Amino acid sequence: MLGNKNAVMLQNSVHPARQTNWLGILLGCGLCALVLAPALHAQKTEKFSRKLVYRENPGYPLTLREAHIGGTVRLEIVISAKGTVDQVSPLGGNPVLVEAASNAVKKWKYAPADSESKTEVEFTFDPRR
Repeated sequence: MLGNKNAVMLQNSVHPARQTNWLGILLGCGLCALVLAPALHAQKTEKFSRKLVYRENPGYPLTLREAHIGGTVRLEIVISAKGTVDQVSPLGGNPVLVEAASNAVKKWKYAPADSESKTEVEFTFDPRR
């Protein structure tokens, strides 16, 4: 019985090299949060307020629809001060669907503004619709 007691004591003891310094970990996390907080706040985007005047919906490529291939496309668009879409950058999605969405978005028109603006748009292509 005494042998079992020693085994339990050995299992419950922790080698000093394997002890976790929880205080150091918590302080490190807190320091990271303080350093990253301003950067995260700086990345926050403004509320987009440009009015969309003309919108053309993207065509669903027939080959993908027939093959029951769908998905979501995300694009970042740059709108000139005049209201035309000057630049379209894909952020994700099937390349064929990205092309269809980009072609449609390039035809969009927004209300004029004092300067150019950026926004993200998202399209969902569902072959069941």
